[in-house]
Amino acid sequence: MTNPRADRVRAVRALARRSARQRSAQYLVEGPQGVREAVTHAAAEVRDVYLTVEASQRYPEIVDVAVAADLRTHLVAPEVLAEMSPDAQGVLAVLQVLEPGDLGALLAGTRLVACLAQVRDPGNAGTVIRAADAAGADAVVLTAESVDQHNPKVVRSTAGSLFHLPVVRGPSLAEVTDAARVAGLTVLAADGAGEVALDDAPLGAPALWVFGNEAHGLGAEARSLADAVVRIPIHGKAESLNLAMAATLCLYASASAQRRAAP
Repeated sequence: MTNPRADRVRAVRALARRSARQRSAQYLVEGPQGVREAVTHAAAEVRDVYLTVEASQRYPEIVDVAVAADLRTHLVAPEVLAEMSPDAQGVLAVLQVLEPGDLGALLAGTRLVACLAQVRDPGNAGTVIRAADAAGADAVVLTAESVDQHNPKVVRSTAGSLFHLPVVRGPSLAEVTDAARVAGLTVLAADGAGEVALDDAPLGAPALWVFGNEAHGLGAEARSLADAVVRIPIHGKAESLNLAMAATLCLYASASAQRRAAP
């Protein structure tokens, strides 16, 4: 492909907009790390892979996996890829958006789940998904008021973790907490004003952690849906922790406590 003004190029570039993603049920994965994880762990969802010649030589493992999976793989001119995405670093994939499955079925049998309630910053959302993956969480749920997990900035921030565990968006927080309790999960809400310190929280049991908006945290109604509202003690002079750091600490604390409690 050599024409940066081709219809396909414009269609791919349009996927940076939410309206285009909703209309086509497709989204972008930009950069070698994300595309490598997509073709390895989510090949059934990959519609097309685009690389420049230079990128295909620099990342032959991406081409090998894509070809072995019989994925449509295209070599394109650098100016074409730059027009498709200025952040692709020579490698880009288009994936199909899957229909969200039943929330109860998703949570059944899980031991550690992160829920993002009204989290709107793409970088924060992506970093929490990455942290949940690293901590060994079973799933991530974003409420309807949260950022779309297929936003290009979210996808990039996950560094490929989006393809390692289920990530769904759409239910209300009440629906998530109800389904969590049916699945046997304790609902823990992270909030700086929580009455229970992290070290004293019931972390050994299967848990759904709820993390709130970057600027406003969790409202009273959201806190009321939790079995415990947990704070991370600040021992130094820092005013607070940012969302992604707080989520990482909470998820790792639960994962460690659950491993210690396991027979």
